[in-house]
Amino acid sequence: MSKFGLSGKMIAQPGKRDELAAILMEAAAGMDAVPDCQIYVVSLLPDEPDAIWITEVWDNAEAHRASLALEETQAMIARAKPLIAGFDQQVKHVPLGGKGMRA
Repeated sequence: MSKFGLSGKMIAQPGKRDELAAILMEAAAGMDAVPDCQIYVVSLLPDEPDAIWITEVWDNAEAHRASLALEETQAMIARAKPLIAGFDQQVKHVPLGGKGMRA
């Protein structure tokens, strides 16, 4: 089964990027307990003051879907929703490998 990758740009409500990024960083730390999540990276875009870029790599697409149903994930989504203005880009991809990824 192929690995599943998801990358995208999230736009925070004006002035709320740092607060939203903090919640996403909590989510990233929580991924240590989710063995099927290989990479969860939260990045700021220096030229876009309200934008956050997220890159995820999962063992497969089903593992990603299952993670969205976790109670902890749902709680973080509920906390983050009021801080999100929208989503600018979302790209699904098939990661082949690289530093930090399992075979």
